[in-house]
Amino acid sequence: MNTQLILHYLTELSNHNEREWYHAHKAEYREANAEFEALVQELILKIGKFDSSVLHNQPKDLTFKLVRDTRFSHDKSPYNPAFRAHISSMGKLPVPVGYYLMIKPGGQSFLGGGLFADMFKEATAMVRDYIAANGREWEEILENPDFRKHFTVQGTALKNVPAGYDKEHPQAEFLKYKSWYLEYPLEDAGVADGEEFAEHAASIFRIMKPFNDYLNKALVNFRMPERKK
Repeated sequence: MNTQLILHYLTELSNHNEREWYHAHKAEYREANAEFEALVQELILKIGKFDSSVLHNQPKDLTFKLVRDTRFSHDKSPYNPAFRAHISSMGKLPVPVGYYLMIKPGGQSFLGGGLFADMFKEATAMVRDYIAANGREWEEILENPDFRKHFTVQGTALKNVPAGYDKEHPQAEFLKYKSWYLEYPLEDAGVADGEEFAEHAASIFRIMKPFNDYLNKALVNFRMPERKK
């Protein structure tokens, strides 16, 4: 798990974000990607000690491509210089929620969890309904000292509590949200030692687990929309 090699490759890609450079350095990409998959495998095993639902996953099925979709972006650089993975019981699908990892040089790396996909209106409604009915459990998770030390719930939100929900609900602020997620930022130095990083990441993910479990109970009947053919 040579995470320094990963950081070096991604830094070079960031400095030469063009197709010609990328294709001329495919060997370096393969080396860095192999190291990232080794890291993901180690995380699967460490997470599996407290969440066995992830143990069946293969690293290559959990990672995301470097290629960017530039069709609707002002930034036309072809690659996102980041290695990313989502580890959950159903692989890298956004639901059920799991443990997200992004390594991106320049202090842009982070560990994540929760529901990032606010484009799924059904998922948003399910979580709102669950918070409305189970607000005490939500509050207990967020008030846990370890959780408060490391996380603040983030997500896009409406200005007002949506229609159909009690504006005076104790968790009214969270009923405004369309997504509920966590981000734990990482400096490059915190990623540079692969063994130490994997151990630290697993400890952060362990603290995150009750939050993920709560959302997954809310989303138990969610089905991913079928892609249009």
